[in-house]
This record gives sequence, C-alpha cells and structure tokens, in this order.
Amino acid sequence: MNRVRVLGIETSCDETAAAIVDDGRLVRSSVVASQADLHARYGGVVPEIASRAHVELICDVIEQSLVEAGSSFDELEAIAAVRGPGLAGALLVGVSAAKAISIARGLPYVGVHHHEAHLYAAMIEDPELEPPLVTLIVSGGHTLLVAMDDHGSYRVLGETVDDAAGEAFDKVARFLGLGYPGGPAIDRLAREEGDAEAIRFPRPMRGEGHDFSFSGLKTAVVQYVRKHPEADVADIAASFQAAVVDVLVDKLVGAARETGIDTIVAGGGVAANSALRARLVEVGAAGDLRVVLPGIALCTDNAAMVAAVAAYRLAADGPTPLEAPVVPNLRLV
Repeated sequence: MNRVRVLGIETSCDETAAAIVDDGRLVRSSVVASQADLHARYGGVVPEIASRAHVELICDVIEQSLVEAGSSFDELEAIAAVRGPGLAGALLVGVSAAKAISIARGLPYVGVHHHEAHLYAAMIEDPELEPPLVTLIVSGGHTLLVAMDDHGSYRVLGETVDDAAGEAFDKVARFLGLGYPGGPAIDRLAREEGDAEAIRFPRPMRGEGHDFSFSGLKTAVVQYVRKHPEADVADIAASFQAAVVDVLVDKLVGAARETGIDTIVAGGGVAANSALRARLVEVGAAGDLRVVLPGIALCTDNAAMVAAVAAYRLAADGPTPLEAPVVPNLRLV
C-alpha cells in the first residue's frame, strides 16, 4: 500500500467528524462534534436538523483536525468522505466539502462506504491486525455480520430483518422514559442498578442462522411493562440488554466457527456497550478465538476510520470520480 496522509470526513448521521490518518493506521487527529443535544428533545435524529448542523459545523471541524494534526492541506495526499449509507442530506454535506477541497487543492477524492469504515476501526486499534476477520457491525441503523477475507473483499453473512440493535435500544429507552440516545442510557442504568437475570426476555432468532431481528424483543419489553407496571426500570433495562448481547455474541461466535476464521472484531456505536464488550472479552479469554475491540471513540461514528479505509481504497482502486453521487442505501459488496 502506498503511504498516504488522508483527511477523512464523516457526516452520515448526527456526528460531524474529521480526522487525519497516516498510512491507513496512524491517527494524527480525530475531531467529532456530536449533535445529540439537538435531537434529544425529539427522541431521535431529525434529518433536516442534522443536515443544517453539519453545514454549520463542517468547516470548523475540518480546520480543527488540521490544527490538531499539525498539518495543512499541502501535506495531504487525499481527501475522503462517507458517501453511503446514511441520511441523504447529511451525506451531501460531507461529500460536497470533500469534493470542494479535492477540486481546490488538486487532491484525489475517495468516496467511502460507512460499513467498510467500521471494518477498519479495529485496524487502527491494532495496527498489526490483518484479514481474515469476522466483524459485527452494530449501530442505530445497522446490524451486520461481515466476513472480511481480504482488504476490499467482503461477504455479508447476516443482517437485520427489521429493527437494528441500536434502534431497539433507542425505542426501548424512549418507552422507559430514559431519553436519547438510548443505548448509553440503558447501559448506564443496567450497569449501576439493574439485575440482568430479573426478567427472561426472548432471544430472537438465536440459533437460527446469522440474521438478526430485534423488533419482537422490543415488543416483548412493552408488553411486559404493561402487564407489570410496578417492575423496576433498571431490571427491565438490564434484562433487555442481556437479551440483545446474548444474540449478538452467539451469532458472531457462530459465524466465526462456521467460516473457520479465528479473529473476530466489533464496530459501530453499540460496540461501545459495556456488557457486550465484557462478553466479548470473555470469548477472547477462552482461548480459541482472538477478539479485537476498537476503543470507545472508534466504535461510534468518527472520521479516523473513514481516512483509514480510504488509504486502502485509493491504493487498490484509485480516486473516486467526482460525479459519483451519495447513495443513502449503499450496499457493502
């Protein structure tokens, strides 16, 4: 791989992020401006608000990433941005900024797949990590199991058939009155006060292939609360979280066994969940599977992973044509 310094931009949802990464592994800077406070009153991300906030923040975030890296546009070899999947308006802000810099500075532009970027987060955490890997990408909008056979070579083994895990966390948290974002709220309450064995919620599609389904689990929580209004909220949160974690870990480990790949990683916002991380650490400690978990900052949406994958994509495929559009439902192939 040619050694390059890349400025990456991430605006697929409600974080405005920019980062500078050398050689696809070494993070020089990573700046993330969260919009969580803007969307909290609505209980979820409002696309129009997200897009406007990106427009307001993008220039400052890019400038800060350059300052923190002690770099300038003149020292960059490429500029990258997420072109999908994500919210159309939000994606347009980051891609437009990247293309403008590309034209103004004569830099190659690389359009990045958001899920592919999550695959590379673990490689930033462990620069010696190489494929093959089985990766669990788990976030508010997506839950995927991906076999990464080599750089740029992927097989989607399983995906959600309805609600993603993070979406289920947000919906359950909203129903329980815990606010937004729901994942951290449930995690904190479950860890500090909850009993994960208090209620036996269903484990949807456990032992049934590699696909996921969390809509029924969310409904089970709602029905339980309506039948048992006196139930402790912390116990409900902990028991719900335990059900999600059981399914995620079982399917990830099962996919590794089936493919014969002995290294597993996790990425996406839900990979920051303390219960999920603890279970995966236990899997690694058992000895036959290597587990690599990105740091918390690399699990949630960030631009360092965007710049990292862009270095590999640039070497393998060359620049992305400037006329390439954003694709809100872009598939990982």
